[in-house]
Amino acid sequence: MLKPEGHEPVTIDDPEVAAMLDGAVDLHVHPSPSPFPRRLPIAEAAWQAHEAGFRAILVKSHHHSMVTDIRAASEALGGLPIPVVSGVALNNYVGGLNPYAAELALAQGGRMVWFPTISSHAHICVHEAEGQNMRFPTNNLGLRHTTEIGILDAEGALKPEVLDILEVIKAHDAIMSCGHLDADQTERLIEQASSMGIKRILVNHPNFVIGAEPERVRRWVGLGARIEHSICQYDDRTSFYQWGLDTLLGFVQAAGVENTLLGSDLGQANNPLPVDAYARMVRGLLDAGVSKEDVRRLIADNPADLLGI
Repeated sequence: MLKPEGHEPVTIDDPEVAAMLDGAVDLHVHPSPSPFPRRLPIAEAAWQAHEAGFRAILVKSHHHSMVTDIRAASEALGGLPIPVVSGVALNNYVGGLNPYAAELALAQGGRMVWFPTISSHAHICVHEAEGQNMRFPTNNLGLRHTTEIGILDAEGALKPEVLDILEVIKAHDAIMSCGHLDADQTERLIEQASSMGIKRILVNHPNFVIGAEPERVRRWVGLGARIEHSICQYDDRTSFYQWGLDTLLGFVQAAGVENTLLGSDLGQANNPLPVDAYARMVRGLLDAGVSKEDVRRLIADNPADLLGI
């Protein structure tokens, strides 16, 4: 098993934090290849996570399924040091709400299907109306402008292809992420998925783009959803930094620590490395008085359970 060329070794200087990271699972890593500028490729992300003690990572592209990228990286290096999984985000670049794309990704070992992210109405509005105030990356391939993809038809009912995709997710016992849909569409999707018996329902960064308040998140948890918060939005070294830990802890209190997990949402060029952001977050939570048991739930136990490992 070879390390990737130019590997950047990881050292966690804080012994208490290093011990806490042992067994962590990051379900939100953004490596290359991607049309967005990225800081590290899949294999490097895996090795850095491994050296920091992580148990597994899940990698994400807004533009294509990374399932085959993982296989190529693994074969090139004679294997990867920890399990690395992915899925597919249902944006324009894979045909939008495309059950064929979801089925292919999951049949090849994918574990998550994201409903529209950068092609959602909420994302497009924030990305454009804020004038890049959110500092979301811009593709460097000159790709055409993404168009809006919603999950409801003109009468306000869920589109047939949405139901088809949910059936595919259920058949594979995969994770259904609501993507970057606005809070109202997110709620409709959670209600439907819950009614169909889908067990792994995830809401990413509820207060970023989606626009949900803690009380609404509490309702989603009651329907069986779990809530992931992006570490990058609470780390003042990142381009996505917006809130202090008090905001995060307010959401954790509303949803319950048992229903909450953290993911780095990192890998972008010019941002901290995912494992470095985890170390900063763990130190901050401990200093804020969060128990070691609860920190472990947020970074290790809950994401591992959602992933099914």
